Amino acid sequence: MKEILNELFEHKSLSYEKAKEILTNIGQGKYNQSQIAAFLTVYLMRSITIDELAGFRDALLDLCVKVDLSSFETIDLCGTGGDGKDTFNISTLTSFIVAGAGYKVSKHGNYGVSSGVGSSNMLEYLGYKFTNDPSKIKKAIDKAGICFLHAPLFHPAMKNVGPVRRELKAKTFFNILGPMVNPSFPQNQMVGVYNLEVARLYAYLYQKSDKNFAIIHNLDAYDEVSLTDNFKRITQTSDEILSPDYFGFEKIKPEQIASGGNVEQAAKIFIDILEGKGSDAQTNVVLANAALAIRLMNKKTIGDCLEEARESLDSGRAHKSLKTLLDL
Repeated sequence: MKEILNELFEHKSLSYEKAKEILTNIGQGKYNQSQIAAFLTVYLMRSITIDELAGFRDALLDLCVKVDLSSFETIDLCGTGGDGKDTFNISTLTSFIVAGAGYKVSKHGNYGVSSGVGSSNMLEYLGYKFTNDPSKIKKAIDKAGICFLHAPLFHPAMKNVGPVRRELKAKTFFNILGPMVNPSFPQNQMVGVYNLEVARLYAYLYQKSDKNFAIIHNLDAYDEVSLTDNFKRITQTSDEILSPDYFGFEKIKPEQIASGGNVEQAAKIFIDILEGKGSDAQTNVVLANAALAIRLMNKKTIGDCLEEARESLDSGRAHKSLKTLLDL
């Protein structure tokens, strides 16, 4: 690691092969916590390259506990996190609305690192028991329309990195990696990113894959559609800037989609929205993201997809999806 760090401190970058080797070694516990911290710090000071990101991604996918959901047509909805915006759990709520609309969601998530309330914090607070049992996961996606893959159970190699990330309290390249290493290998993915540079990296790598994808970045630095400003959407065939008016919605203010500061408040917002008691701003944000995800699956007009999302929420099917998952 000393030689690697010296090279990186001289502003050199890693090849794909070297990046994959290093992250494999980290996962296998070959470096100590100080060495890992120094390594992560390099990428707090400079951007990651495409070869480095691809190598890190493939190392984690090789090391992960895989789950076979190939008998389902699945979609994952998640963001990189790291935007520092402290919103309520928009992507997690979106996942239940998409599941309630009849699509199969394989949601990959973790505890919040740079923010206090990640998807795992939320579901654990609501009573969900994390599992990596394939039969339980398949039953969940079959009965509830959604399964939740708590990252630490599927990426045991990450246990060597977790304590360092928590102590650094800053976004690292693992924020970028998270959405790319879903252990069920979903065929479809909508991923939110916190800046345009990361959007470019994702677009390059995803366009080389056979995944049906949409990369989302709100231009005021949210890693999802926030309705606070225009947003960029990149797919296999398009790269466009869209406004809240695309959904027929008006712009909102950042404070209208805040989390409340802790998991208890975030959970209240979460349940209120599923029960139809959320504010217009909260509800519209979730519906907008759900409509984009549904459109990725069925290619209908955004108006039709928005109607599907609204029906899932208003009918109670999205809430039923959550209750079924918790009961299972």
